[in-house]
Amino acid sequence: MKLENIDKSIQKQDILQGISLEVSPQKLTAFIGPNGAGKSTLLSIMSRLTKKDQGILSIKGREIESWNSQELAQELTILKQKINYQAKLTVEELVSFGRFPYSRGRLRPEDWEKIRETMDYLELTNLKDRYIDSLSGGQLQRVFIAMVLAQDTDFILLDEPLNNLDIKQSVSMMQILKRLVEELGKTIIIVLHDINMASQYADEIVAFKDGQVFCKGTTNQIMQADLLSQLYEIPITLADINGKKICIYS
Repeated sequence: MKLENIDKSIQKQDILQGISLEVSPQKLTAFIGPNGAGKSTLLSIMSRLTKKDQGILSIKGREIESWNSQELAQELTILKQKINYQAKLTVEELVSFGRFPYSRGRLRPEDWEKIRETMDYLELTNLKDRYIDSLSGGQLQRVFIAMVLAQDTDFILLDEPLNNLDIKQSVSMMQILKRLVEELGKTIIIVLHDINMASQYADEIVAFKDGQVFCKGTTNQIMQADLLSQLYEIPITLADINGKKICIYS
């Protein structure tokens, strides 16, 4: 996925300015930066939920505008920060929504096979008949990831999926996402506020500030005290623990 000079303004306020970057395939890329830096807006543009003002966004060498909706939904999926389901749904029913781009609501045997395979992979089979409103926050987020995985796309975009999760649930979620990259070859782009989670699990990091790319590179390249201190405008030092850099806030 390649972005060239992406701009976006809302009500005459610049949200994104000249965003150019290339997302490495089969890697976990973390978008970090202060609130209001444009991370979620860019994710929405990358999934074509929000229209860009100018610039070029291409997937596998094709500009995103040339993909029809069904083609794009079989190539890329996004899990937004806020998802509201009013219907009384079971875990299995929610996961089955991921097959809509293929079945259009009429599930075929191969769709059910993918649903079962996905629930087995994420250890949700024992919950398949539970209603989603009876699940814990961590269980529910895992079900949403299962729905995304059932869509069987190469690109997965996640907008702050660790929100409202405790430490144990957050670590479990990041371990799942790392498995999707390493075992299934998925390309994952995730918006994160926890820099230490990005340090531990991301392959690459893109940092945003004031609607622009502040810096980008491998995790080791970006996890530098001077860069992060400038990015967040607070003193930050780093400790090396078991080969991973951990932020300490002064």
